[in-house]
Amino acid sequence: MTRRTSTTIIPASSRRKVLSLLGAGAALPLLSRPSRGEEADEPDEASVLRDPDAPVLGNPSGDIAIVEWFDYNCPYCRKLDPELQQVVHDDGKVRWILKEWPILGPVSVAAARMALATKYQDKYAKAHDALIGVSSKLTEPRIDELLAEAGIDVDRARRDLSANAKAIDAMLARNDSQARGLRFRGTPSFIVGKFRVPGVLTMAQFEQVIADARKAKAAN
Repeated sequence: MTRRTSTTIIPASSRRKVLSLLGAGAALPLLSRPSRGEEADEPDEASVLRDPDAPVLGNPSGDIAIVEWFDYNCPYCRKLDPELQQVVHDDGKVRWILKEWPILGPVSVAAARMALATKYQDKYAKAHDALIGVSSKLTEPRIDELLAEAGIDVDRARRDLSANAKAIDAMLARNDSQARGLRFRGTPSFIVGKFRVPGVLTMAQFEQVIADARKAKAAN
């Protein structure tokens, strides 16, 4: 079974349904099983929220986690990113965990691998902003240009990628397995607290989901 090559967006009416379900703490009916030949088991909480290799932005000690599965060539991920960054910044207590899920082709894989390689020079956040902030489809030469423009040592990133390829590829494999286990069908997809959000929300909707997640956490 090949990976899906299109993204999933939730229409406005379905988004409202998602939010009402989140508030009630119910399971989301919008998720469906992937059509790959083999099923992936649903991941445990620790593997999703506490993977030591997963990049973390926002507040590393935040009380609520947002976990995002994304693809650098996904136009919806790009459109959403500035608003989500603003939500995370304004809230101040969100731990934003980024899971590269390169499902849109070989260039997406190349972008994800290079971004993860920049962690070894402590420049992942800059790499992420550079790659997610463009409006045109990425190419491998353009990836290098964008990273260099962001002040990243591209030659070192390539050396780090070569030296750490096994760990980086294992990270991508875990991200893929988790996304399939959670029955996500496209990018972007999210976990907010313990709620699954398979699609795009507005700033106000993210703020509401975060508030609902905090209420659910306090009630436990």
